[in-house]
Amino acid sequence: MTTTTSPHTPPRSRLGHAYGEQLARNGSAGRPTAAALESATLRLAYQDRFLNGPAFLGGSELRTLVGDLHTVYGLLRSLPERGFGGSVTALAAAVGLEPSQAALITRSARTGSLLPLGRADLYHDGSGFKLLEFNITSALGGFENADINRAMLAYPPLDAFVTRHRLRYEDTLGHMVRTMYAECAANIPAGRAPVVAVVDTVENFAVVGPRLRVFAEKLADFGVEGIACDLGEITYPNGRPTVAGRTVDVVFRYFLPEDLTDPVAAAQLEPLLTAVERGGLGLFSRLDAELYGNKGTLAMLSDEEHRDRYDAAELACLDRILPWTRYVRPRATDPGGSRVDLLSHARGHQHELILKPTLLHGGNGIIAGWTVDPAEWESRVASAMDGPFVLQRRVRPTAEPFPDGAGGVRELFLNWGLYLGARGTEEDGYAGGFVRGSADPAVGVVSMGSGATVGCVFHGGDS
Repeated sequence: MTTTTSPHTPPRSRLGHAYGEQLARNGSAGRPTAAALESATLRLAYQDRFLNGPAFLGGSELRTLVGDLHTVYGLLRSLPERGFGGSVTALAAAVGLEPSQAALITRSARTGSLLPLGRADLYHDGSGFKLLEFNITSALGGFENADINRAMLAYPPLDAFVTRHRLRYEDTLGHMVRTMYAECAANIPAGRAPVVAVVDTVENFAVVGPRLRVFAEKLADFGVEGIACDLGEITYPNGRPTVAGRTVDVVFRYFLPEDLTDPVAAAQLEPLLTAVERGGLGLFSRLDAELYGNKGTLAMLSDEEHRDRYDAAELACLDRILPWTRYVRPRATDPGGSRVDLLSHARGHQHELILKPTLLHGGNGIIAGWTVDPAEWESRVASAMDGPFVLQRRVRPTAEPFPDGAGGVRELFLNWGLYLGARGTEEDGYAGGFVRGSADPAVGVVSMGSGATVGCVFHGGDS
């Protein structure tokens, strides 16, 4: 695989190249990650695994990408009407949710509103960004994104570069809070700070509780009284959800539908949903958000057989940003639009395909064809047949220039986590971002679990 940019090909990151050249020209020394490593919040989230510089997005590049992501978001939200007769329940069944999960999601869809909020996970293949997954949920992580930007700006050469090029960054947590206020307006009290419980299941909270406590504390910066707790800590005197003696106005949801197959968690959720249905509690975000962020819904958008649902502009967007993605079924259309036996296609294109479960998160259960032998690959795909799995065409990320910490530049391959919020903001829906970088172009998934390091994103600079 070629990892360098031809002299005749414009680099994806002109700003990244310019920053590297500035460091080399000025002989800049020092560690831009020093302030990040001194932050207890960032150490808790990422230990010491930080890139030696930020990633950059040009302003026009960002505007085009955010426009495409809003188009995809709108198409995902319209799937019940476009393909399932308006039924959220039918869509839930189609993506593989169990009946009990579908029932909870359907109940949630009848309450409050649902505004754009999500994280797009993308690779850039040298010609454009490709959308691997679209996590549409309140359980996004990323609330420390702006902390990484601020920590990196303590490095004088970067601060000077950002100022010279008039670059900016977005505070992801601020966008989340504004979206929460808008969605749960009926439950936000007048004259005092709202009490917001950041909630996960008992089992999950035992692992992520320390980080969610930091999250709850950071909400104070936005005029919110935050409490981090698990579902089992909420009581309901007189039907009002209460934690540690404080009545809760809004639950900031960190549990996922996959967590609710546990009968104990489902039972603990029941009085919470009842309080939401009665109007005494805001839920952010609604559980049906998970439907639209399911990997299977991207397969529905990608599938050749559904192209008559979309107009020319929508099709152009899908062709631009979505890699070929199909449910694992005996017959499907290949990238050229021909009907094929999918298992035979998977065998013949093993090194260009990745198998993903639709109902898991965080990279769990993903098998990259190029990382296993043919026998295991065939067995995995065959076992996934007719189940909640998709096959997706491999996207080969282009190399990006990063300081190597020793005065030079090295090439890394990035998984971009870019956040989408409601339109109407200065950046028209861009809610900040971060990147995960790997030196291995053949890694199955560029993620913290596969050894990636993390960095922040600055944008702008077109002029």
